[in-house]
Amino acid sequence: MSEQEAPHLLVDDTSEQGVIICTLNRPDKLNAISREMMDLLTDAVLRLRDTPELKVMLIRSTGRYFSSGADLRGGNRNIISEVNVASNSASKIRENHRLNLNNMQQLWDEMEHVEKPIVVAHQAMCVGGGLEMSLSCDFRLAAKSAGYAFPEGLFGVLPASGGVSRLTRLCGPHWARWLIMANKPAPADMAFTMGLVHQVYEDETFDEDVLEFCRHLAKQNGEQMGAAKVAIDLCAEVGRDSARHVERMANSGLMLNPDYIKGMEAYLKGVGGKSK
Repeated sequence: MSEQEAPHLLVDDTSEQGVIICTLNRPDKLNAISREMMDLLTDAVLRLRDTPELKVMLIRSTGRYFSSGADLRGGNRNIISEVNVASNSASKIRENHRLNLNNMQQLWDEMEHVEKPIVVAHQAMCVGGGLEMSLSCDFRLAAKSAGYAFPEGLFGVLPASGGVSRLTRLCGPHWARWLIMANKPAPADMAFTMGLVHQVYEDETFDEDVLEFCRHLAKQNGEQMGAAKVAIDLCAEVGRDSARHVERMANSGLMLNPDYIKGMEAYLKGVGGKSK
């Protein structure tokens, strides 16, 4: 099958129990994000959300780039083709950013809001729209050879599909200035220091290390994972006092979960038995 005939995203929900694996599959195009890739990823995210047996999503890639960002040369398949770059209306451009771009902002928001963990694994350079997508994931894992950049500054614009807002929230204005204003790249070890990635693994063991992390997540309590994802995002947005209310509200529901009650009863019986 030729590269043109091959799906732009490979989706596998059978090889790893509880994990749906999405692999960007345009290595000859540096895994540029196409309409087809977006459509397939949207379907996979909705499958994760709506399928109880699926606990975790892994987004990964092959080739010398994790992703070079949005496909700027895709003709009718170009995901930014709806943006009228000749328009003299700033409000029209803002609306295009919000509503079009093949629903990038809507999909990144759904990935951020779905109450199951999404892991992205960068084996190589991740830039532009690929980095914006990654910022909406819950866990970012890097190989030693990975790197990060926002090249939008070369064209005199900003990464405006969540790039500025999510990066600033995750890494603070200090490092957002480095990647966006200074237009400087960050290798994997520097990205770890910035707080952009959670862990950096050796290239030789990267694939297995990532899968082991996903297997670990799939074994966690699903109700706790969902509540934690919502509570953490809320606590990042509100003041300390309100954040305490968020965690108490979340725990009040979790402590009525039969899994919690059964687990605590078993634990207390075990402790009591050991103390005799």
